[in-house]
Amino acid sequence: MTLSVSGWVALGLCSASLVPAGARWLRVAQREHYLAGSITRFAFRWWIRVPLNAPLLVLVFAATALSWRWPPSAIGTGAIAMVAPLGLSVRGRTSPLGVTRRLVTLATMSLAVEAAIVALGFAIHRAVFLAAMGVILVPVVVDLACLAAVPIERSLASRFVARATNRLASVRPLIVGITGSFGKTSTKNYVSHLLANQVRVVASPGSFNNRAGLARAVNEQLVEGTEVFVAEMGTYGRGEIAELCRWCPPSVAVITAIGPVHLERFGSEDETLAAKSEITVFATTVILNVDDERLARLAENLAQRENPPVVVRCSSVDRGADVCVIDELGSCDVLADGRLIGSGISLTAGAQSSNVACAVAVALQLGVPDAEISARLRHLPAVPHRLSVATAPSGVVVIDDTYNSNPAGAVAALRLLGEAGETGRRVVVTPGMVELGRRQAEENQAFGSAASEMAAEFVVVGKTNRSALLAGAKGNKPVTFRTREGAVRWVRENLVSGDAVLYENDLPDHYP
Repeated sequence: MTLSVSGWVALGLCSASLVPAGARWLRVAQREHYLAGSITRFAFRWWIRVPLNAPLLVLVFAATALSWRWPPSAIGTGAIAMVAPLGLSVRGRTSPLGVTRRLVTLATMSLAVEAAIVALGFAIHRAVFLAAMGVILVPVVVDLACLAAVPIERSLASRFVARATNRLASVRPLIVGITGSFGKTSTKNYVSHLLANQVRVVASPGSFNNRAGLARAVNEQLVEGTEVFVAEMGTYGRGEIAELCRWCPPSVAVITAIGPVHLERFGSEDETLAAKSEITVFATTVILNVDDERLARLAENLAQRENPPVVVRCSSVDRGADVCVIDELGSCDVLADGRLIGSGISLTAGAQSSNVACAVAVALQLGVPDAEISARLRHLPAVPHRLSVATAPSGVVVIDDTYNSNPAGAVAALRLLGEAGETGRRVVVTPGMVELGRRQAEENQAFGSAASEMAAEFVVVGKTNRSALLAGAKGNKPVTFRTREGAVRWVRENLVSGDAVLYENDLPDHYP
């Protein structure tokens, strides 16, 4: 195959552009837990939904198509791929690219595919055209690499899972498994806190709730003499929790809630319920938040099993539930089996009563005395970035709910803002909620409406949910910023002592 000098320049520029383009989409893959399909989905968001990038995408396709007959036109493809999509940086501002063994594996696999595409191009005398197509297809190639790497990663992780299995068999703790669409980490921390004076308890740290994370938690933290291991269990689909339970089987299983979280992956809340309820298969005791109607039905279904587990129904509204935590004006009553465990208890700001009820149920099942539960409920640990409340040196009350991205939590956050900002202005800063599937626009519009009614100022960050949030704000005129840093500067410049600000959710910069 013979190429002109300009053709070789086009081929070289397209090849060189694979470095920044690959780094961008590999960073997205890393932030999205290497889930195949997520990179192409984000590429659509960046190229199609961001106005400045849409015309650049048209130019990329036009230049690539033209290169079929006139190879030098692919210089345009390579040049644009060097810098676009605009706004998605190579290094990352809030979520920098981490060079790990897994990332290097994906990068190697992706480059091998790109090299194969160019080699095919030389074979059919269309090297420049296929090189340009390879640039366009980088997100798809990275997705395919993520998919192809699944068996490799599973094989590499198997030895750690085997070690964790042996460790559990050696230490033999009672396992408490906790899952749910939201509230998992808070409930896990509450359970550990309530048990701490009675038994030697170890909880999985942070959000180490998948196969690799849970195995790591067991291998690194489960010490001899541990009596109770509290394991947070997460999932993005059916079969994942079932697999966790095969080697880390909970005797006590807790489901905190089922809601419209990760709907892009689950598809529906019924599918979410099916995946989460796998935690009940081996459990002898199942603790459910029956404020959630799906979990109330699950409680009835579990009773129909041939060998049904003990089902403990928890609630924040139904005094007839097995365990109930009624929170009224910041002071709560705790009831279990009709008896009053504690009254007039002030929970930690932001603590959700239903999560507390589930934690109390675990403590009761494991024999913690009523008086001990009542005393320790008065000092529940706060979970960082989940409805945590602090007062800044300026006197502004700051509610940090930046780890939340679900409608129920957003409503609770607005309620807390209403209580915190009684004397001054209330401000909501948010990029909106994500991973809500087809309901994302609807839920964000509803939140925008509620937030603009509650707050004197409504600050919208980023473009991901901007149109839906602005639509919800109706006649109000929200302040908009491209980045959270800009919004924070605005808050510091405009709020004074006695004012209150809610930071509701935060999106890393791989979101537009």
